[in-house]
Amino acid sequence: MKAIRLHAFGGPDNLSLDEVAPPVAARGEVLIRNRAAGVNPIDWKTCSGGGASAFIGELPYIPGWECAGTVEAVGEGVSDFSVGDEVFGFLRFPEAAGCYAESVCAPANQIAKRPAALEVNAAAGLGLAGLTAWQALHDKAGVQAGQRVLVLAAAGGVGHLAVQLAKAAGAYVIGTASADNQAFIASLGCDECIDYTSANLSVSLRDVDIIIDGVGGATAIEALGCLKPGGLMVTLPSVTAAEVAEAGERGGYRVLGIRVEPNGTELAELAALYSAGQLTLSLAQTLPLAEAGRAHQLSASGHQRGKLVLTVA
Repeated sequence: MKAIRLHAFGGPDNLSLDEVAPPVAARGEVLIRNRAAGVNPIDWKTCSGGGASAFIGELPYIPGWECAGTVEAVGEGVSDFSVGDEVFGFLRFPEAAGCYAESVCAPANQIAKRPAALEVNAAAGLGLAGLTAWQALHDKAGVQAGQRVLVLAAAGGVGHLAVQLAKAAGAYVIGTASADNQAFIASLGCDECIDYTSANLSVSLRDVDIIIDGVGGATAIEALGCLKPGGLMVTLPSVTAAEVAEAGERGGYRVLGIRVEPNGTELAELAALYSAGQLTLSLAQTLPLAEAGRAHQLSASGHQRGKLVLTVA
């Protein structure tokens, strides 16, 4: 099969399209004929020697943690999936999953069936960001109907999904974004849209139950003042998580960090919301598998609104 492999840590030039032996499904796994693979900032950070590079083992390494395709074979002990099922998944994170490839083996508890309403490229881009938003809101914060939820960076990859998931849970949602993205976050369901370039959150906003922080650092620390007593911030950027948590402790605010975990049951919840029209994924563009290096350049530029996806012929 064809796969993108990293032969030495560094930039996109270190990625090559290689012929490799296809994987074989072990017990508890399925073999997926891959049709699309999601691209995330953690991908190029890992390939550069940062990110999750400590977890991936020896090089060469096949990047990618998100896939969508068709089940080709089922390993022993798997009863929930059959050959021919359309599925999508977020796999093995932070260990190597090998999704930038024509075939991939997936633990059966880390995939879900893909409903017809969830197009294959969208499915490939939903796992990491969708599960991060879901786990931040539901598993960490326990969002409830009627609560006030503030999403920092509401137009971002996780943020735009967090807005929709909070609305689906019955929350009142406030989102921050640049002036150019105000209409976009309003279309997602934000009840209030705040231009972060001109607003002082700690002055203009109060009585927030939950903050989903997609920015980190000084911006997150300033936003802590928006929380009501007993409120909670879930901060996503790991680089500043300790700094934000320390500031929260000094001010008497609860702050939790998060590292997303693969979860097939929660993927099925996301798929159901997508089918019901309560969730959509913003796709920036798709590129063929051979252009993985270009996709990493685009992701690293920070100028993409929406998800990048590699299509697999």
